[in-house]
Amino acid sequence: MQQVIGIDLGGTAIKLGRFTTDGKCLQSITVDTPQPATPEAVLLKMIEAIAQVDPDNQSRAIGVGTPGPADAAGRVAKVAINLVGWQDVPLADWLEAKTGKPTILANDANCAGLGEAWLGAGRNFQHLILLTLGTGVGGAIILDGKLFVGHQGAAAELGLITLNPDGPMCNSGNQGSLEQHTSIAAIRRRTGKEPAELGKLAQNGDIEALTFWQEYGKDLGIGLTSLIYVLTPQAVIIGGGVSASFQYFLPAMQAEIEKRVLPTSRLGLQILPAELGNSAGMVGAAKLAWGLVTVDS
Repeated sequence: MQQVIGIDLGGTAIKLGRFTTDGKCLQSITVDTPQPATPEAVLLKMIEAIAQVDPDNQSRAIGVGTPGPADAAGRVAKVAINLVGWQDVPLADWLEAKTGKPTILANDANCAGLGEAWLGAGRNFQHLILLTLGTGVGGAIILDGKLFVGHQGAAAELGLITLNPDGPMCNSGNQGSLEQHTSIAAIRRRTGKEPAELGKLAQNGDIEALTFWQEYGKDLGIGLTSLIYVLTPQAVIIGGGVSASFQYFLPAMQAEIEKRVLPTSRLGLQILPAELGNSAGMVGAAKLAWGLVTVDS
């Protein structure tokens, strides 16, 4: 039985899993990301963790999701957000040298999209968008069942599209990006509350919270309008921590899309909550690794 390892590298934790071709997770562990998270320290921690998750050295390849863009070939972590000293780190080369296994990298949101497309909410679709609503707003685009990364590997920064040209400044240099209206930080700025708290209030029928989620859904719907016109996906999948309140912002989001998008561009479009939660990145990284392996029939 052939196996690969999927790794999700985050600012606070590194998740690893060993997977079969049909996506069954045989073993998984989570280890703390070393602090400071220098490339060398992270590499050592990964090597130790790989030995734990694959004690009999059965895996054939490794996929890694990193918090920031990778190059188009999936070899170099260009920048890693919340990690110290990460600039053009040849992580795939380093892991191959230490493990002898072919290795590939991708942005963590792209991995989450691949994971949802393989085993999650997107498994019945060939064309889909994933939007992750968390500390930032990330995205992934799957076209014809394949991850779309663009010619330099940095495509699908869906949170950085312009929503309001006069809105708050974004770290990207854009102004009024979708992220600046829909991330956790944006929700705090808009309400002074945490998304989970607003979710609980909405559940208890709090009018202010329900009104906020309606406005939030409207913003998301407007942002998605542009993406739907360009990509005409079969499904839009909403993940990340804020998606816990999906039921409260979905109606306004759907209404906005139906109002703004021609029926021909949204025929059969489904808007769904992500299903894999925190394991999506690890699952997607494993799917990435399978692309390096010739599967025996």
